[in-house]
Amino acid sequence: MSLLAFDGRVDEGNSSDTEPDELIDFTTLLMERQREDDCNDSWLDGNTDTNSKVQSQSYYNQGYHLGQYVLGVLDFSSQYGIDYSISYTAANVIGRPTKFPAYGDYPETFTMRTYGDWWLCVPSYTREIQSQNLPSLPTHDFIVVCFEKFVAPTEVAIFETFNPGGVVRIWAYNITKHWTCLWEAKNSDMIQPRNRSNYAHRDSRRFAPPLKATNVITKTLRIDFNHSQLNYYTEIDAIMLCGRTVSMRNMQQLIASASANVQRFDSSSREDISGGPITNKLRTLRFQPSCRENYAAKLHDFINKDLSQFLMENNLDPGQQLNSSASQNCLTDLPFEILLKILSYLDLMSLFRMGQVSRLFYDISTHPLLYGELSLKPYWHLANSKLLCTLAQRATMLRKLDLSWCGAFGEVSPTEFKKFLTQRGDNLTHLRLNSCKFLNASCIETVGIVCDNLIELSLRSCAIDPPLLNFSCLANLKNLERLDLFQTAFESELLLSMLEGNRKLKHLNLAFCGVSVNMDNVATHLATYNTQLVSLDMWKAHFLSARGLQSLARCHHLEELDLGWCLREATLGDSLHQLLSNCPKLKKLFLSAVRGITERDLIHIATLGKNLEQLDLMGILNITHERVYDILIHCTKLQLLDLSFCDSIMDHDLDVIADWSRLFNVDIKSSRIYNAR
Repeated sequence: MSLLAFDGRVDEGNSSDTEPDELIDFTTLLMERQREDDCNDSWLDGNTDTNSKVQSQSYYNQGYHLGQYVLGVLDFSSQYGIDYSISYTAANVIGRPTKFPAYGDYPETFTMRTYGDWWLCVPSYTREIQSQNLPSLPTHDFIVVCFEKFVAPTEVAIFETFNPGGVVRIWAYNITKHWTCLWEAKNSDMIQPRNRSNYAHRDSRRFAPPLKATNVITKTLRIDFNHSQLNYYTEIDAIMLCGRTVSMRNMQQLIASASANVQRFDSSSREDISGGPITNKLRTLRFQPSCRENYAAKLHDFINKDLSQFLMENNLDPGQQLNSSASQNCLTDLPFEILLKILSYLDLMSLFRMGQVSRLFYDISTHPLLYGELSLKPYWHLANSKLLCTLAQRATMLRKLDLSWCGAFGEVSPTEFKKFLTQRGDNLTHLRLNSCKFLNASCIETVGIVCDNLIELSLRSCAIDPPLLNFSCLANLKNLERLDLFQTAFESELLLSMLEGNRKLKHLNLAFCGVSVNMDNVATHLATYNTQLVSLDMWKAHFLSARGLQSLARCHHLEELDLGWCLREATLGDSLHQLLSNCPKLKKLFLSAVRGITERDLIHIATLGKNLEQLDLMGILNITHERVYDILIHCTKLQLLDLSFCDSIMDHDLDVIADWSRLFNVDIKSSRIYNAR
């Protein structure tokens, strides 16, 4: 049974929102793309006719071998730097390596926002929707880059100049307009020793894993990263794509040839699998009756007179088969509720495949209870408008939806997304649209009108200046508890209005929000209307002063606060002391590059931060090893302490701090000490 855009039942009285608009088979979609790869691979392994093989080989032999560096960055999930800076931004992968083979921390490289698994141990952490869809090595970050010329790739080289080891997958966008995985890491590839020596020798790396044997033609790559085993931020200097060029004329011929091969493959497949199990069984027995005329009478005559003899001649005893089958327990004998529970543990792809087993399993696999949570994030390379149409017919009880990373290159249209939300968005409580390039103002307006029950809205990396998001259309959202606007441009006044209307807000991410937002005004609104706030991220935000920090001190339930690169004043006065005194639940406090931190502030952190588990003091100028010891002595719950680029800590202090790291069981990060535990 195909996975159609309807549930298999016909009801003429149903409204138009349940009528099938598109037919889409998720499993067939996978098979079609695999067939295209197989057709391409056949040029390598000889599984096609000689003429096609010779012709395809001649195409590649006519080209020349080319190594090229990145021409442009098309997309990325996060970066350490800000767009209007050249430090640690995605654009730094463009062109030739500038630092390789040197090893070290360089602002001229591409650095992502996270490292390690510390981000999983904070109050702001969000559980993945439909987590059974995730691969064994999930993707945490990605970057999509393009090159000047199309090639059949033979090598992809990634130049890692600092803390290498985060690459887990390499994808290529084919000329047939779909993604192909060229390489995927195994779990064993990601295992790194945890107990390194304090001064372990480290080198840069030119990472060029062996690619799968395929004749994909591409000039667009996507690199996936997993940070769970990284001791600190990884940095990428450049990416090189090597391969043999193919002329435009030959590419057109190859596309036509691949399409023809896929069609022939489909035709032969349909011929091979036509008919049900009884027909296939009879075919294996070479049972081919000729009933061109009066076939009904002849079939009736065969069943009454010749069937028994046919079974005996082929050693088939119907009585024995019935007795053996009766003595066995079948999965379908289980109650419907038990089968539904079993299928609830399947990932989305397996669920679609299960629906092809039988009518019973189709009915179970399309039950709305199995689609209360939907995540297409792991299937970003397959998600399209047709798949949304299919899911809209099944997910009548949808509560949580994650379309992050989906819709690149126009695969998901804004119209189909709005149609999906109109049909199934009225009961949504969680909506994640991170890095969704199909979003426009009309889509956001639909979210505001339809999804008025949302308690979580995540719009990370969705827009740049000028602001795409008009928050006036989100005025209907009154129940938000989590709002994530990481690296998304918006207007300050509209944000303040939204904060005022959502007084249950507990988690807010405004990192990289742009220069147009005055964080002092945001802090004042939070202290007035959002006193239940638990986590706040203002990483690299602007215009936050000691006055704004004093306002945040009125949010007594704060457990997580990130002010990295945000406070630029020469002195903070008593604002940090007020914050620590009024927010005793703080578990995570990031003060990266806060120049106004004084020795007195460090003493306050040691004496008042009793519940601190993660403390980032990177780039603090006035910290000494004596203040570090005070913090380690008094903050007994501390697990992570970042002291990178703290110039007041001298080289002769490093051995002492390394000993303290082992003594207090705290992971102390430094530009010269890593993972000293």
